[in-house]
Amino acid sequence: MEHSEVLQDGPLRRVERFGNAVHRPAMPWTVTIHRLLDHLRSVGFDLAPRPLGFDGLGREVLTFIDGESGPAGWAKVTGDRGLTTFAHVLRDYHQAVAEFRPPPGSAWADGTGTTGEGETVCHGDFGPWNLVWRGDRPVGLIDWDYAGPAPAIRDLAWALQFVAPFRDDAECLRWLRYERAPDRRRRIELFCVAYGLDSTDGIVDAVIQTQRAGIELVRRLAAQGRQPQADWVANGVLDELDRRLDWSVANRSLFE
Repeated sequence: MEHSEVLQDGPLRRVERFGNAVHRPAMPWTVTIHRLLDHLRSVGFDLAPRPLGFDGLGREVLTFIDGESGPAGWAKVTGDRGLTTFAHVLRDYHQAVAEFRPPPGSAWADGTGTTGEGETVCHGDFGPWNLVWRGDRPVGLIDWDYAGPAPAIRDLAWALQFVAPFRDDAECLRWLRYERAPDRRRRIELFCVAYGLDSTDGIVDAVIQTQRAGIELVRRLAAQGRQPQADWVANGVLDELDRRLDWSVANRSLFE
């Protein structure tokens, strides 16, 4: 039997690598995500893993993308070059997914349905930890579990709360790999220009609204017994998310 490498371990989420393939627990929305990934490959977006079907244990199987990801991703986006590259990946993804129309009734992590007017299929968790890097070059975009129909601004706002970032200076310096306190207003402008926006109008409001929506999503999924959200709530994560939202509202002058 081929030797496996455990990439993530938990009572409900054990992810293993066998050679060039990753085996992950299948979810009710996995088939929909595989359709999405197949579409991305068909239009030339080569950063997404390729679905390889399911193994004998019913787990989904995806191609493995070798490189740095997870906690290593934070340092990649602190500089101007990494930040703009990060925005380019999101722009390229949104262009690639623009023509994808999931069938009505498609299952997603946060419900069912297809795209409505003004919506696309957002990645849903576009953060530094979900890009795979080789040096300063992104080679993969992973963890598509939270993809789903929404206005594209949701992905931008979600990303900017982490890369502007909507965090206090102490957290930026201690945990997010910044060498000095970030110029948040300038970073928002750089990101938006790199993505292709003509203006940053409404961006701060969108980020704050996304933070509120994220809190409600965690609360709702935890109430349904979903993991890891149930454990997050049990461990006080909602209190931390509330504090971050309050900080964003109180310090919005740093961003505008």
